[in-house]
Amino acid sequence: MTEHVLVEKSEKLLILTLNRPDKKNALTRAMYRTLADAITAADGDPNIRCILIKAHGDMFTAGNDLADFAAVGNSTSAPKPEDANPLLPALAKARTPIVAAVNGRAVGVGVTMLLHCDMVYLSEDASLIAPFVNLALVPEAGSSLLMPLRIGHARAFEMFVLGEPVNAEKAVNWGIANRAVPAADLHSVARATAIAIASRAPASVVATKMLMRDEALLLARMSQESGHFVRQLKSAEFKEAFTAFSERRPPDFSKFGSP
Repeated sequence: MTEHVLVEKSEKLLILTLNRPDKKNALTRAMYRTLADAITAADGDPNIRCILIKAHGDMFTAGNDLADFAAVGNSTSAPKPEDANPLLPALAKARTPIVAAVNGRAVGVGVTMLLHCDMVYLSEDASLIAPFVNLALVPEAGSSLLMPLRIGHARAFEMFVLGEPVNAEKAVNWGIANRAVPAADLHSVARATAIAIASRAPASVVATKMLMRDEALLLARMSQESGHFVRQLKSAEFKEAFTAFSERRPPDFSKFGSP
């Protein structure tokens, strides 16, 4: 448990609130563990029929805490299974419906986790940014499979490789989100939807969700992505990207050749 993720149960909902606004809700390993444990536990709780994920502060999340990335990149030991992000398989295996309320910017895993949510609401000023290649990394959370299926190859490649922001209107039109609503209404609208889902026949809802997803395929793709991700974290490309980010300059990849 961490104070950076608030966990509340109310009206048959599990409400998970990212609560690290001073760091733009950048996600730490402790936050991932709290989210994963709560989502996994919800599947065995008959009093939970829907999960609502939201955030305090002026943005949903800045993505993974870059200090954690740097630590993995600088480590000389081989990665262990317990080092993997526990949130990703928890999302892939989740049976309980998930609703997300995204305010402000969502970056990196803040975008890819939305592909595992069953309904997504954005504030009208929201923007989604997937800067994986800009950081010399690769997409994760099964998004290399899910995003092209959701929005098509060309749009997905644009999001991942160019890393340019996608505004709320475009995200809705592309099918990443259900609706964009005024920021003042975001949390109430998303909560009302979660309550509506929780009022439906629970076994029917769960069966419908599971029929729409291929858990084994998702987990296999996550494993593939993870291998590439760790290799990139230890690469000279990532060192240049991280240094450039720290120095607030564009990275220079001109000296690197294709593998």
